[in-house]
Amino acid sequence: MSKVIKILGTGCPSCISTEKVVTEVVNELNIDAKIVKVTEIMDIMAYDVMRTPAVVIDNKVMIKGKVPSKNELKALLVDNFANNACCSDEVSGSSCCSTDESETGCC
Repeated sequence: MSKVIKILGTGCPSCISTEKVVTEVVNELNIDAKIVKVTEIMDIMAYDVMRTPAVVIDNKVMIKGKVPSKNELKALLVDNFANNACCSDEVSGSSCCSTDESETGCC
């Protein structure tokens, strides 16, 4: 099941930059995510966002009012996707969910 990442913004240069950064990071991390642009002001306000751009991951506002850096976004996406994927801090023994030793999993 793919995640949904929404970029909230009316199309300003900062919103376009945010979309570019999100797309680059999703591709670099090979994350299964659908990127959706939300441009209608009433839809944006439904997220209680007054300053754009904003990044919403699975309906939770994670960044608002600024263009995120690639590193900031990578950290957010890795944390969010790992926490909602197959890895858990409660699992003892293996530190990763991958069964293939040569593959780096989500942990």
